[in-house]
Amino acid sequence: MRLLIAPDSFKGSLTSVEVAEALAAGWRRVRPEDEIELAPLADGGEGTLAAVESAGGWERRTARARDPLGRWIEAPWLLSAADGTTAVIELAAASGLSRLAPGELDPIGATTHGAGDLLRAALDAGVRRVVLGIGGSATTDGGRGIVEALGASVSAADADRGARPVVSLAGLDPRLGGVSLEVACDVTNPLLGERGAAATYAPQKGASPAQVRELDARNAAWADALEAAAGMSARNVPGAGAAGGVGFAMLCLADRFAAFALRPGVELVMESVGFAERLARADLVITGEGRIDRQTAFGKTALGVARLAQAAGVRCIAVGGGVEGDGVDALAKLRATVIPVWERPVPVAEAMAAGAAPLVACGERLARDWLGPSRAG
Repeated sequence: MRLLIAPDSFKGSLTSVEVAEALAAGWRRVRPEDEIELAPLADGGEGTLAAVESAGGWERRTARARDPLGRWIEAPWLLSAADGTTAVIELAAASGLSRLAPGELDPIGATTHGAGDLLRAALDAGVRRVVLGIGGSATTDGGRGIVEALGASVSAADADRGARPVVSLAGLDPRLGGVSLEVACDVTNPLLGERGAAATYAPQKGASPAQVRELDARNAAWADALEAAAGMSARNVPGAGAAGGVGFAMLCLADRFAAFALRPGVELVMESVGFAERLARADLVITGEGRIDRQTAFGKTALGVARLAQAAGVRCIAVGGGVEGDGVDALAKLRATVIPVWERPVPVAEAMAAGAAPLVACGERLARDWLGPSRAG
């Protein structure tokens, strides 16, 4: 049996690398002679660098960058080892919620300058292609920090209270014109309004209802200014509201790059780890994520794996820390089988605190109950 294990992280508990290793450890207890290949995945948010790096062929770099509150830190990014022409950047590495303690959340003041600092570091390294994962941000600045870090000027009169700033793109780094940028974006929200960046995501970043209204007004003024400078309208493009408006800012700068695309995060990560080639060698693929629920149908990692597995004629099993009917149905349409990690209902807090042991047991159960013990087992 040739087995490919390709899960996402179990957010708040285990990285995708840890999940893959735990499932493999359990499987080997029953079928030790099987050939197992690990291909941890991510959706462009936190954990993307770890998943891509684990595939090999990447050099981890660090750069001086600002965290969401403007403090200078050393943040990681990846450079292709073979030719040094491709970079993978995780916005969350500099501008993510994970950079802040619970008491430090600042929905009004948090900025994406640090993500821009990482992009500049990649330009300094001479890259020609950048994969930018924008999940997990601590910010709702409309991508203003990135735009400023890349050389744009914004008038001192800011838009915090709805006053429109003046933006000039004349100082944008000219090296952008030689770079292809692919942004990993898994949401379809516009920038503004009831489905916008502030209304949908700012409460998760510490914003009160009054601050949500303030952030939406600020982003409306920012959108007026940036769209005027860029000569285009992007606020209503699906994905503009991603990462607190980073999607919007990158869409406005699209024609400043050699090529530009917003793409599903799991697709970009799969390409970066050579997933299709690995899948072609497998008899069975096991994927999974913390929750398999109605959101799974909107392009989460398990769905992406199941879709490719069906196309390749490879059997797919998806494990979930939590499993709901909508998620099961979405994967069943792709002929993927859903298996809960736990054999009994478990409170979320208990599941998250349990570590890797339940996944090891799940891997063992899969090898024993779904395929039967091997001759060596």
